[in-house]
Amino acid sequence: MNTMRVEAFLRFCVALLLLTGACLIRFDSQTSLIFASYSKTATFKDMNVLFVLVFLDIAAAGYNLIQLLIRYMLYKQHQKLDMRGSYKHLAWFSFLIDQVVAYMIFAANSACTLAAAYALTGEHHLFWLKLCNKFTRFCTQIGGALICAYVAVLLMAVVSSLSAYSLFRHYSSKAFLVLK
Repeated sequence: MNTMRVEAFLRFCVALLLLTGACLIRFDSQTSLIFASYSKTATFKDMNVLFVLVFLDIAAAGYNLIQLLIRYMLYKQHQKLDMRGSYKHLAWFSFLIDQVVAYMIFAANSACTLAAAYALTGEHHLFWLKLCNKFTRFCTQIGGALICAYVAVLLMAVVSSLSAYSLFRHYSSKAFLVLK
């Protein structure tokens, strides 16, 4: 199978997983009765890391969709003109931004996982309560979103390695970087 098709499929899966995770976090809310007459609604805006994660996931998904569009347009141009061009500048751009996006998504998900662990277990020394006892569905949905995002991180690492391959094949001899 062609590496361009594999990369396109993986980018589509990454975008789909990131958008799913962002929607799960963004539209998740739960109202719980805290005291006899006091109720509290948990939303993604209650924790700053969830707020940031939603926008980073959307930005990373948008980047992957834009890359898909660029690759599709270049593929159609090559078919129409039947030419073999060297797009080193595009390969460098894709490689560097893919690295940034992969690390950015990983860092944001790791910070969110730490915050979710504190919400699950609490922190006695800082007087933070266990929030997942009161907001069980909210915490379960955030956990599902984090699983989607971590799968997207793993797929983004594969996409990043494929973009590294497409970059470094421009600088190697014909027989060195050939996939069979």
